[in-house]
Order: sequence, then C-alpha cells, then structure tokens
Amino acid sequence: MTVHSIAQTGFNTANELYDRARPSYQPLALSHIRAAVETAPPINVVEIGAGSGIFTRAFLAHPEWTSAFKELKAFEPSEGMRQVFSKTVSDEQDRVSIAYGTFQETDVEDGWADLVVIAQAFHWCPDYGRASEEFGRILKPGGVLAFIWNLEDRGAAKWVAQVRDRIEQYEQGSPQYRLGLWRRAFDTAEYQKVFEPPQERTWSAPLSTSLDIVVDRACTKSYMAILPDDEIKLVRKDLTAVVEKGEGKVWIDESEGVFEYPYKTDVVIARRK
Repeated sequence: MTVHSIAQTGFNTANELYDRARPSYQPLALSHIRAAVETAPPINVVEIGAGSGIFTRAFLAHPEWTSAFKELKAFEPSEGMRQVFSKTVSDEQDRVSIAYGTFQETDVEDGWADLVVIAQAFHWCPDYGRASEEFGRILKPGGVLAFIWNLEDRGAAKWVAQVRDRIEQYEQGSPQYRLGLWRRAFDTAEYQKVFEPPQERTWSAPLSTSLDIVVDRACTKSYMAILPDDEIKLVRKDLTAVVEKGEGKVWIDESEGVFEYPYKTDVVIARRK
C-alpha cells in the first residue's frame, strides 16, 4: 500500500473544498524552516504530499524563500489535488512543478535536494522506513527534512474541543496527526542511519474565522469527505449548533460574524548526516 485508502478517497473527493477552507501557514514557521537550511542559495526544494498547494503558495509568498530557492519539485498522489495545485500555484519564474509521487517514491535524482518539506501529510505515511530511505536518498549531506502541521487547539476553547469531539468519532482508526503515530519514523533503523535526532517547535496563534469556515473546514477531513450525504448534513447541523453556542468564543467582529479560531503550528526539523 503506497497511499492510505481513506486519504486516497477522501482527498480526491474534497480537493476543492480543502483548498478553500484549510488555513495557510504562519510566516514564523516558514522563517524557522529557512533558518534551518544552512546551504547557501539557490536552494533546491522537494515537497511531498503537496495537496492543493496551500503550503506551496505560502512558501512562494514568503520573502525569505521566494528569492532563495532555485526549484521546487512537488509530489502528490491524488489526481484531484494535483489538478487544484496546477490551477492555484503560480510562479513567474516557472520554478515549480507538480507530479505524481509518494513518501516512498519520487523521481528526484540522488542528492539533489537541500530541503525536503512535508506539510500536513506525513501522518499518512504507510512505511516509515522506506520513506526515511527515500528522504535520505534525495537529500544532500547536511540537508534538511521539515515536517509542518496546523491543528485546531482544542484546549484553548470549549467550542473547539466540541467540534473536534463531533468529527473525531468518524476517524475509522486512520493515522491522524493528533495520535502521534508518525513519531515512530524516528525510531526506525533507516531514519537513524541517515538523520540526526529531530527537533520540534510549536507556535500558537488564533486565526480569523467564521461559522461557514469552521463547518467547511471540519468537512475537509478525509474521513468526513467519504461519509454519505445524509450523515454529512447531520454533522453540519450539529457543528453549526456547537459554533453558534460558542462556549469560549472570542469575537473579532461580531457584526460581521468573525471570531478567533485557536490554532497551533508544529514544525519538526531533521538534518541529514
């Protein structure tokens, strides 16, 4: 198995909604990744699990990155996501490409990349050992492997925890980021052979949101996207009630229906030996 079945089906179904409703990435986190890359520009970048291009667009817009990289090769197994990526990602210098690829297999030449970055995706990896081998193969010595995730901060407000409680019951045992199963990658012989111990950082920041965004974003979860229409309608109704009640909600502009959505961004940096 190269792609988890829930991810394969769900993200092919929800690709347009995913791109519209999911948040971008904090500039501080992108600066942290840039500081970790010690190679002098121009920098070669590989992005695996690139999805609809949300991270790629943030990368291209970031002042510390847009002038520092030479080429970004993006890989994504979902055809639907690749289609959205192709429509939404634009670089005037034509430095970005998108192709089919997985954590375990890319067509990048040995030692090409200064940075391999994986945004909101590595928890879906089905084989940590093979993935670590692939990352090590395509990275130059001293190159950086960076993982980044955005996640709702359920501890910051009761309504956020209630939203998470409502949708998490549909996970069907899938390897969600919050479970931390992805950390097993660092215990594999393949990882330890070629990488130094990982370093983790977390940033907390509320995002601006609305009722519609919260409900839509919940429905972009892969396990939600595969639910029958009747079930989705029921969940949407329940989520709307949770957000309207809004225990712990902090308004930004109540007249416009805009409020804070507590979020965390986690970054893990691993350096190739």
